[in-house]
Amino acid sequence: MTSQLFAICFRATRPSDLARFWSGVLGWEVAGGPDEDAAAILPPDGSGFRIRFLPGQEPKTGQNRAHFDLTSASPEDQRRTVARALEHGGRHIDVGQRPEEGHVVLADPDGNEFCVIEPGNKFLADTGFIGALACDGTREVGYFWSEALRWPLVWDQDEETAIQSPDGGTKITWGGPPVAPKTGTNRLSFELALPVGADHQAEVARLVSLGATRSEAEEGDGEGGRVLMFDPDGNEFFVQRPR
Repeated sequence: MTSQLFAICFRATRPSDLARFWSGVLGWEVAGGPDEDAAAILPPDGSGFRIRFLPGQEPKTGQNRAHFDLTSASPEDQRRTVARALEHGGRHIDVGQRPEEGHVVLADPDGNEFCVIEPGNKFLADTGFIGALACDGTREVGYFWSEALRWPLVWDQDEETAIQSPDGGTKITWGGPPVAPKTGTNRLSFELALPVGADHQAEVARLVSLGATRSEAEEGDGEGGRVLMFDPDGNEFFVQRPR
């Protein structure tokens, strides 16, 4: 059985604070108790991935390899989203965007970049509020994740790729070359989970056959922990062990 995208994980200096920020921006519910070491927010309809916030003290060096693109239904809606983000502790940043570009570039309280896209973006028209997780990556890694998640390619042109769940929702995109060298541990990563009764070892082997590599390291995350793996571009991701 194929892994499912269980969560997009942020490494955060203060996980619970960052969870509150993104809960306020997205309108997602905070899950779990008052534990400062980890937190999560859940989508309102209960479908798709959750967002998890895990402890990490890695210094930020340059732009993240992945960021959220949030959609807007109208200019007023875009302004409301920006205002809500600023109210909860976000800030405007300059990453080289041109004045004539319609999207607004912001950073969350931990410095993670995200964009609020102008209305009328056709590429994100069939998504939700989180229109895309936009990643810096090769065409090869887009093909890898399409096979790993069994999500079809919805864009494959000029070495840029994008995938989307058969159920719709957020797209995951990779911008193609040039891809900046990876420095240190990524702040954003994928966490995969298997359906109950699936063969965990067989799934790890399948991912390796597609081009992933496995680390000997393992993170404790409740009973069973998580297996650390790397995709073809060297990005960390995790596969939950059966609990």
